[in-house]
Amino acid sequence: MAKKTAKEVQIYYEVAGEGPPLVLIHAIPFDHSLWLYQIAHFSTWFRVIALDLRGFGRSTKVTASFTFEDMAHDVLDAMNKEKAEKSVVMGCSIGSKLALLLGGMWPDRFSAVIQVGGNSGPQDFKRRINGYGSEPFSTYRRDHLRYGNRQGFGDTPVGAYLHNLFSERDPWYDKAAIIRVFEALSTYDVRPFLAGYKLPTLIINGEFDNARPQGEQTACLIPGSRHRVLSGTGHACMIEDPAGFDALVIDFLKGIGLMPDIKTTRS
Repeated sequence: MAKKTAKEVQIYYEVAGEGPPLVLIHAIPFDHSLWLYQIAHFSTWFRVIALDLRGFGRSTKVTASFTFEDMAHDVLDAMNKEKAEKSVVMGCSIGSKLALLLGGMWPDRFSAVIQVGGNSGPQDFKRRINGYGSEPFSTYRRDHLRYGNRQGFGDTPVGAYLHNLFSERDPWYDKAAIIRVFEALSTYDVRPFLAGYKLPTLIINGEFDNARPQGEQTACLIPGSRHRVLSGTGHACMIEDPAGFDALVIDFLKGIGLMPDIKTTRS
C-alpha cells in the first residue's frame, strides 16, 4: 500500500505485510525499490515500511538547506503515521547512517539496527556534489548507480534491468535537491552516540564495498555489534545477492529473538 506523510515535506512510503515493523531506508542514488527483494521476502513476517528519502523517488524535492536530523524526523513522521513502535530499522549507505542516528537519539522507538555500508563519521562528497551540479543529470546518475554495485553487475541481465528501472525515474528528480541531501549528509557525525549504543546492531558490507573499511570501523565502536561480509558483492549488496543478504539478516534476527514465528503474523 502506497502512502505519504502529511507534513509540508511529504515522504512517500509503501507498506507490505503484517507483524512487527521493519523500516527500510535506501541508499543514494536509489529509492525505496532498492529493497524490492526484501519487501517481498520480509513481508512474510513483518510489516515492512519502505520509504523514499526527501529528494528521491516520489517524496518532496527540497531545494532549500536542511539538516541530517531533519531527514531522521522524516522517517519518524512515517513511523508515527503507521504507529510503528519497537521497529527494526535497516538502512543502506545514507540509510545506514540514518538508522544509526535514529537508534542513538530515539532508542525506545527501535528494537535493532541493521546497517549496510556502515559509515558513521563525516564524509567528503565534493566530487558527487560537483558531478550532479555540472554534468548531464541522467548520464551522471547512471554512472552513480553502477558505482553502487560490484564491477560488472550493471552488465548482467538482472543488473541492467534494475539500473534501467531506476534510470527511468530520472524525470522525477531535481539535481539541486540531491545536492542538498549530500550537503546534509557530509558533515554529520554519529560516532559520539556509539560508545553507549544499547541496541543490537548488525553491520553488513559487500566484499567489494568501498565503504567496507568504514563499516569495520563502526563495528569496532559499537559494543557487542556484529559485522558480516557478503562475498562477491558491492555496496548495494541486497540486490546483487538477495538470498545471501536475507540469510545474514534472518540469522541476526533469530540470534536476538526478533525473528517472528510465521504463525503469529497471520491475521
